[in-house]
Amino acid sequence: MSIDWDRRHCARKGHITYAPDELRLRGRLHAGTAVGEVWRCLRCGDFVLGEPHGSGPADQAPLVPRGRALRDLFILRFLAVERILRGLLIVIAAWAVWKFSNSQDAVRKLFEDDLTAFKPVADHFHYDLDHSPVVDSIRKFFDYKKSTLQVVAAALLGYALIEIVEGFGLWWAKRWAEYLTVVATAAFLPLEVYELTEKVSYFKIGTLALNVLAVLYILLGKRLFGLRGGHKAFEAARRSASLLEVQEAAGAGDEPEPLPVRPRTASGTG
Repeated sequence: MSIDWDRRHCARKGHITYAPDELRLRGRLHAGTAVGEVWRCLRCGDFVLGEPHGSGPADQAPLVPRGRALRDLFILRFLAVERILRGLLIVIAAWAVWKFSNSQDAVRKLFEDDLTAFKPVADHFHYDLDHSPVVDSIRKFFDYKKSTLQVVAAALLGYALIEIVEGFGLWWAKRWAEYLTVVATAAFLPLEVYELTEKVSYFKIGTLALNVLAVLYILLGKRLFGLRGGHKAFEAARRSASLLEVQEAAGAGDEPEPLPVRPRTASGTG
């Protein structure tokens, strides 16, 4: 079952109506009823009771994402939330590494004391706690220099900031954020593949699949790096949609009325 993105969004955010100055278009968007005048929503096309939200020349009508553009915006915002949440988690990890670097000896002593307390239980089950792979890995971590840990913390913080910037840029559908997301995500794909060769987990597989799909979707859907006509084709399609927006919302399929449209930059928000 297909999703009606227009009505779904209007149900959540409300309708957007507009009264154009051009009388021919105004007649298509407006109607009188027994309970009052109604205006056609520029997004879903339904008639809405009450005064229009705005008025003026048709070329100054609000740029309302509809159909595929609205679906694309929903997907971008899903990716934006994922990037922001991941960035915040990495910030926490960076803080933990930095905190550990400043209290390394104290944490080592606490770990060894707790390990001693668990030794009788481990001996009872004939488990060599001192040579456990997990314990060995933790002890190696304790042997890292403070300066090394601080570099790791700084690198994690830098990566987190990139993720958060990506997230906010994608939320507002900024083209620079789409480029940044594709470049940054693709750069880490080889590392994710390498991690899978070391140890396979459903989480790693899911993360890799999500990142690959995100790169392909943004790369092809937004026509980045010259693909599918590049930026020129992307802008042409967007201008075409903006030029016909009021006429499409009015159900103008016959004898479309040409409108003088000045170039505008869509914000990508609804």
